[in-house]
Amino acid sequence: MILLALPNKGRISKPVNEILEKAGLKISVHGRSLFAKTVDEEIKVMFARAKDIPEFVRDGVADVGVTGYDLMLERGTEDELEMLLDFKFGNARLVIAAPENSPVNSIDDITNKMKIATEFPGLTKRYLESKGLDLEIIELSGATEIAPFIGVSDLICDLTSTGTTLKLNRLKEVDNVVSSTTRLVANKKSMDDHLKRVKIDQIVSGIKSVLYAQTKRLVMMNAPKSKVSEITAIIPGMGGPTVSEILSNNDMFAINAVIDENKVFETVSNLEKLGARDILVLPIERIL
Repeated sequence: MILLALPNKGRISKPVNEILEKAGLKISVHGRSLFAKTVDEEIKVMFARAKDIPEFVRDGVADVGVTGYDLMLERGTEDELEMLLDFKFGNARLVIAAPENSPVNSIDDITNKMKIATEFPGLTKRYLESKGLDLEIIELSGATEIAPFIGVSDLICDLTSTGTTLKLNRLKEVDNVVSSTTRLVANKKSMDDHLKRVKIDQIVSGIKSVLYAQTKRLVMMNAPKSKVSEITAIIPGMGGPTVSEILSNNDMFAINAVIDENKVFETVSNLEKLGARDILVLPIERIL
């Protein structure tokens, strides 16, 4: 039995669940239960706070888990976990920020007399120490942005994705602490267990197939026989395009190919110029 720990809420919870479902690992949730079954009888899901998942996986409470890299660093578990996969989403940066009217504009302007508020005391302390600083760290569980404006701190250390929230709260970025994405991690003892390793590898393979498919599109079209060679030259596909005759029209061929998502706009335009018609561009759930 493999126990997979997933975030019970937050911005990465929904996309992770959607990826697992596309991978064929549908989760059966009943109400607010902390545990759930999947279509695979050997894989069970546990829902937990994302910040607790690194420790749950390290301690063997769960075999595999999904969490943020920043949370792993905060818990100091990054070297104690087996890194399996980077989802490449949930991008965020942990930054030090100050009020817009503050004289602090860079890490060099920070002094030991200052206070800093954060939800990441461990990571913040280690980073400041690496810069030779020893600030008073005020640990908060939320609404960190308000701390400098109510006299709680001079600075904050908080997550940002685009910087928009900082600007809305009249804060400016002073220094970047670490960049983070969503990760799939495993307990090292579970990875040493042959039977568990086989099942964990299946989970990884399924997720990878979905993530890879998200960057591709299936293009289908009909094309004049005289233009087939020109068309196949601009859509090489993953192993070459598939070309087949159309029984009802000897002068037309059906062509299918998988192409990069970011090349769809240009490719379709070029296909039309070459006489392709009935062009379909379809999403792909998995590529193995």
